[in-house]
Amino acid sequence: MLTVDAGTRQAATAGEAITQVVSQVQKVTQLIGELASASREQSSGIGQVNQAVAQMDQVTQQNAALVEQSAAAAQSLAHQAASLAEAVEVFRLA
Repeated sequence: MLTVDAGTRQAATAGEAITQVVSQVQKVTQLIGELASASREQSSGIGQVNQAVAQMDQVTQQNAALVEQSAAAAQSLAHQAASLAEAVEVFRLA
């Protein structure tokens, strides 16, 4: 009878241990799921940052082109102003 009682206690103890292991495995599974979700969110955020940087690069290149065009237009206006000043020199007011 003692052997049966001891075996029953051991089986109950083993059952409790298995229940605890299952509980811990479920917690680990939940944590892994949360990590995977956070990783996906982080990846999405990095993708958005990359897209924003690419857009900023494009805008910067467009601004550089506009600066070049503005410089060329300013130089052209300076030449035209010099030509106009030469043309107007002929007319002297008394």
